[in-house]
Amino acid sequence: MSEKSPLLHYRLTSSTGTEPRDVSKHSRLKAGRGGRRDKKKTGPKLGVLLGVVMPTLLSMFSVVVFLRIGFVVGQAGLYQSIAMFLVAYFIITMTVLSVCAISTNGALDAGGAYYMISRALGPEFGGSIGIMFFFANVCGSALYILGLVEAILSSFGVPVDGVANLHQVLPSGYWWSLLYGTVLLFLCFIVCLVGAHIYAKATFIIFIIVTTVLASTFISFFIVRPVVVILPDSSGLNGTGLSTANYSGFQLHTLESNLLPNYTIDYTTGTMMSFATVFAVMFNGCTGIMAGSNMSGDLKNPSYSIPRGTLAAVLTTFITYNLLSLLAAWSCDRRLLQRDYSFLGDINIWPPLVTTGVYSSTVSAAMSNLIGASRILYALSKDNLFGGVLSVTRKTSRNGNPWASVLVSWLLVQVVLFAGKLNTIASVVTIFFLLVYAAVNLACLALEWASAPNFRPSFRCFTWHTCTLGILGCLVMMFFINAIYAFASIAFMLLLLMLIHYLGPISNWGYISQALIFHQVRKYLLLLDVRKDHVKFWRPQVLLMVANPRSRIGLMTFINDLKKSGLYVLGHVKLGLLDGLPSDPLQNSYDSWLSLVDHLNIKAFVNLTLADSVRHGVQNLLFITGFGGMRPNTLVLGFYDDCPPEDYLQCNILSTNHDLDASRASMEPQEQPSPFFPSVRGAEEPKDLQEEEYVSVIADAVKMGKNVALARYFNQFNRKEVLGSGKKLRGNRSTIGPFIDVWPLNLLRPDSRGYVDICSLFMLQLASVLHETRAWSQARLRLFLCVEAGRGLKEEEETKLREMLKKLRISAQVQMVPWDQVVALHWQRQGGEESANLESAQNEERKERQDEEDAEKEDGVQQFPSNAAQLTDEYICAVNNLIRRHGAPQPAVRFLYLPRPPADQSRYHAYLHHLNLLSQDLGPTLLIHGVTPVVTTDL
Repeated sequence: MSEKSPLLHYRLTSSTGTEPRDVSKHSRLKAGRGGRRDKKKTGPKLGVLLGVVMPTLLSMFSVVVFLRIGFVVGQAGLYQSIAMFLVAYFIITMTVLSVCAISTNGALDAGGAYYMISRALGPEFGGSIGIMFFFANVCGSALYILGLVEAILSSFGVPVDGVANLHQVLPSGYWWSLLYGTVLLFLCFIVCLVGAHIYAKATFIIFIIVTTVLASTFISFFIVRPVVVILPDSSGLNGTGLSTANYSGFQLHTLESNLLPNYTIDYTTGTMMSFATVFAVMFNGCTGIMAGSNMSGDLKNPSYSIPRGTLAAVLTTFITYNLLSLLAAWSCDRRLLQRDYSFLGDINIWPPLVTTGVYSSTVSAAMSNLIGASRILYALSKDNLFGGVLSVTRKTSRNGNPWASVLVSWLLVQVVLFAGKLNTIASVVTIFFLLVYAAVNLACLALEWASAPNFRPSFRCFTWHTCTLGILGCLVMMFFINAIYAFASIAFMLLLLMLIHYLGPISNWGYISQALIFHQVRKYLLLLDVRKDHVKFWRPQVLLMVANPRSRIGLMTFINDLKKSGLYVLGHVKLGLLDGLPSDPLQNSYDSWLSLVDHLNIKAFVNLTLADSVRHGVQNLLFITGFGGMRPNTLVLGFYDDCPPEDYLQCNILSTNHDLDASRASMEPQEQPSPFFPSVRGAEEPKDLQEEEYVSVIADAVKMGKNVALARYFNQFNRKEVLGSGKKLRGNRSTIGPFIDVWPLNLLRPDSRGYVDICSLFMLQLASVLHETRAWSQARLRLFLCVEAGRGLKEEEETKLREMLKKLRISAQVQMVPWDQVVALHWQRQGGEESANLESAQNEERKERQDEEDAEKEDGVQQFPSNAAQLTDEYICAVNNLIRRHGAPQPAVRFLYLPRPPADQSRYHAYLHHLNLLSQDLGPTLLIHGVTPVVTTDL
């Protein structure tokens, strides 16, 4: 839409703010800035009228009240005009309720809408919206300056045809228009440079002028007699059109003729009007609601002034617009409304008053956008979201006025003035403002949904329904005005959001996302009923005990692949008692552990405990880790051997984390966590636990129904080398990935018969889970079946195993391993025992094993074996050699059967000694003992 002043068709909102106040320690701790903020001397504070009501009224009225009422009523009719205002004000009222709620939930700082959004939704969302809000105000200020220039030239400029009246003395042209705009902008710059208090005084004078013009307009409807109005020349569009129209005064037939819509071609653009186009133009006059809330830094009591002032301004404009619509429809001919948008000046008791009102309101809008842009830029520079790029704009005067931000904003507006025409930018700016309003509603909705105890706004006239309606209304209006610009603005916001997320510093404002996640996680954890668990949906939930992460990097990354989207917890036990300590010594350690998790890019939780022994600490973690159905079902321990630990974690890995350093910069020295882990244990230093305690930890976990895995030689595991070691086959693009070897037989039970028990199936499940992960998809699963050729059951056992794998949908390469010679070593008695006793010894051990299995079935719990039969070192070393011989090429990891600890604690040393011999020099190995069913063949 355009007319004598086509740029005045568009209504842009404004925003202002001023120097922040130190309200709390939290507000002084800004991201990426160390030390305390210098206290500035602030100027006089504003009240409800000067600080909120007047800026909001002028922003919402602007030129629309003088140049749009006739256009809306003439095209849409009185009925649809009132309906449009109801819909538009419903949308903005929902946003006003959200603004009032946020503004009464604590002290506000400079930046207005940016401050509200950034402190509620986080720096990424707030920073991206803040940049868009800043550019919208810059372009809005230029838009109003150019619109004012065109309005002045239309009245006082020399026409192009050279035929001028006595009052048309100003030269016309691009460069002359740029000169006039520069002068007007410089006057606005001087006012804003002096300070917000002078701006408030100028606003008060403009408000008096606009109020006077409005009063004269209402009076004119009642005292001006019917007149014939000469319409603007429209010969360029329709040479036969009427050149006059009637102002009839209050006549019933005039009102009846203006009740229904009559959409026609706009006489200024030649475009056919419709409900959508008229509503889009009208809605621009209903925005501007943020002008008062953006003055929060200048207000004496923002929590008191913003709700009352904003609601009063919205109600006043709503009544004014509807009254003017009714009076215009009741007294003006339809032709007059459609063909002369400045008819209010034609029927005014003193026509120059309306022109004065147009000029004054336009200057006010230009100043409001300029000072608003400077305050937003100043707030962005203080928050340091863009590093040192905006550092120059932080400078302020003695009274706290950010003159550097005003200067930069003025220069940018001056650059935009060179465009000369901003018709296309006007709708983009309006969409930017609508996106800001939607973000304010989203911030309020997020705070309400998060149910944060500290969200207690004194303004309670809102619910999540009003916030949702406000968001939907703003988004609908964005696409209603221009779908392409709406998509572009959202894309631009998302781009800025990603840039700030990846490049910006960590803030300490608090993230609403964390509160929302907490709220949703708590709700779904309550729904996760452990009584509804089923084996079909089993997944590993791992508690990995880590004594010192410096020596466990390879194991932590491996278990991250093994968890299969399950729970993964890093557990650590610090020896000591809380008695006599001033505070919990573990609190300062969490940051280092979480930073390590971020660095390794693993999806794990951290749980630390303080206990008098490692055994008690592990018991505590197994008891308390997790919630509801999310509890560890598998305990992973490092292997107990004499190998000295090595440091695989660079000492400066956390100190080079710039984001962490930036967040620490705002902390007091005593609040900063230590970024380092203790050095690894030396070869001569004693361990924190002895052999008996280590085996007791395994036994405790089995008693508690937890699966157990002992990890050995994972200091040799390098994930990048293992997963990148695939070799291409000749003539084939496929690669030979790493191997995963599984030995499902209890190799410390040479009389074991069959492979289908809980522990072997658990090993197969874990190996299959590892193989199914994306990183290990090229790996090959090898299953080694130990058979005694003398028994003649080789083919039968292989067929049985392959059938079981088929039912379990596990793809594996089965290899038969004869181990007759190895088994024979087990039955050889020391001291040359008679071979006649060999068979009786075998029968005795088989009988003991059968008794144990029967007891397990009857009691429903795992029983410890008696281990009456003694295993020789020679036999175990032979088994170890057997595994190594059949491990070519070298697998990435091996899965071995872990027998249960003996019931007799005196045999713990022998038990651990056997495990040491069995797994010696095998490379990365997991000794696994499963106690719960994890596979099923059912659908």
